[in-house]
Amino acid sequence: MYNKYSDYLKEKYGEKVYKLPINLPLTCPNRDGCLGEGGCTFCAEEGAGHESLENTKSVKEQLLENKDYISSRYGAKKFIAYFQNYSNTYVELESFKKYIKEAMIEDVVEIAISTRPDCIREDYLEFLSELDINVSFELGLQTVNYKTLKKVNRGHTLAEFIDAVNMIKKYNFEIAVHIITNLPWDEDEDLIEASKIMSALKVDQVKLHSLYIAEGTEMARGYKAGEFEIISKDEFVERTILFLEYLNPKITLQRLLGRVPEERSVFANWDMSWWKIKDEIEEKMEKENRHQGRLFNYLNGKCLK
Repeated sequence: MYNKYSDYLKEKYGEKVYKLPINLPLTCPNRDGCLGEGGCTFCAEEGAGHESLENTKSVKEQLLENKDYISSRYGAKKFIAYFQNYSNTYVELESFKKYIKEAMIEDVVEIAISTRPDCIREDYLEFLSELDINVSFELGLQTVNYKTLKKVNRGHTLAEFIDAVNMIKKYNFEIAVHIITNLPWDEDEDLIEASKIMSALKVDQVKLHSLYIAEGTEMARGYKAGEFEIISKDEFVERTILFLEYLNPKITLQRLLGRVPEERSVFANWDMSWWKIKDEIEEKMEKENRHQGRLFNYLNGKCLK
């Protein structure tokens, strides 16, 4: 049906692997005045890490606390140190090196670094390439539609994303890309094009998100004022399947949608549990005989086939 990240990790490391989130005391160039103020219109004050520990704790303290909890609850033995919140390469290089080295504790088999496409630089990549541990990147793109990127105040375009992918690929690090499937100004064609671009750039993984609108954000203000509408849940399900059908079947899906902090949001997953919507996507794919890569027929000189 589709290529699942959990299966990929189990095959790669021989057993189930769990991510341990790390929350650094960072910001974003879209918040501190480098590119703009206020951040993306959908981004809450705590960024993306609403389930993370306080960033007053050291990297090692956060890892050990999360590791103890996950180990006791699930019997986990292998972990990924996940630098999750804000832009984790948007920090002075020596500080970045310190944070990364502190994450290399026992049973951590990989370091995953979430950041913006315009916060990738060669000297950071060179440092990471010298480490004796697997390293992967998660790049927040959200949409390939340049008008939507501007509308949500991302502060970068598709060009910076392509540049970042090219740089990271030179060092053979794996790349996961974040895409929001139901941004109000996107249409089905935008998600199809996003799928094609992910395939053409040969990214390794995709993490799909359903938009949630956090209280206190600029997007929340616009939503309450009726400035835009959000597609229905059924439209979201169909759009997600379309994305999968055009995606190279070798690319792994980290998620189809995510859990959101409903108590602090004005819109969250159509007031449904995320896993119920995930089940709907999978059931519809099975019923209609649709699968990842079904429409992956557009690369390698398709007119010469």
